[in-house]
Amino acid sequence: MRFAIQARLDDRSQKRLAVLVRELGWTPSRVVREGLRVLEASYLRRKNRRIIGLGKFESGVPDLGSNQKHLRNLGR
Repeated sequence: MRFAIQARLDDRSQKRLAVLVRELGWTPSRVVREGLRVLEASYLRRKNRRIIGLGKFESGVPDLGSNQKHLRNLGR
């Protein structure tokens, strides 16, 4: 399914779009789609800043690998 949007660009953004279209040889729509993919990937990486594989304990004490107090002077 295709979905059309309308975007209002300031002069600076319009010039950037024109440069990207010219340099990459893409359509303006493709530049916007790829930009959304990059933004999504970047946002999701920041959002999921947890250490993979952290243990969960019956005591309820969080794993030392995610405890900022225990990591404060690590490597110094």
